[in-house]
Formats: sequence, C-alpha cells, structure tokens
Amino acid sequence: MEAIILTKDQFNELISKIEEINQKLNTSRSSKTETYLNNKQFMEMLDVSLRTAQSWRDEGKISFSQVGNKIYYKLSDVEKFIQDYRNSAFAKK
Repeated sequence: MEAIILTKDQFNELISKIEEINQKLNTSRSSKTETYLNNKQFMEMLDVSLRTAQSWRDEGKISFSQVGNKIYYKLSDVEKFIQDYRNSAFAKK
C-alpha cells in the first residue's frame, strides 16, 4: 500500500470539490422528484370543468404534457399559474 501526503491547502481543495459534486448530485435528484397531476386531479384541484381546462391549455395559460390522450401538469406549473393570476387584497380606506 502506498501513502499519499497532501498539504492542508490540497486537502481543503479536495474536500471542497467533493462537497461541490455532492451538492450537484443532490440538486439533480431533487429536481427529478417533480409531482405530476393528471387532468382529472388538475380539474378537481382548481374546481374547473373539462372545457375550462382545455381553454386554458389552448390559450397557453397553463403548461402541460400530453402522452397519447392523457394530459399531465407539473404541480409547480399549477402553483405558478395560480400565483400569476393572484390579485392582491384591496387597501382599506
């Protein structure tokens, strides 16, 4: 077995690179855990009809994915959609 000797600066640089790689791996893992809603879940969540959901997709108001005849929405896109159409409370006089 061969021993390798590192200076303190070399050791710290090695640890820093390992932490950077670990952070990138954790970031990529968390982005893959996106939750998807099917069309029925989306309509129930927002209490809208099939026609309204279709209109919002046609008008480009909500992003979606289509696999065959199935429609899916990212939960983050639904939250963004709701936030985009949020109205602030009216100021009291």
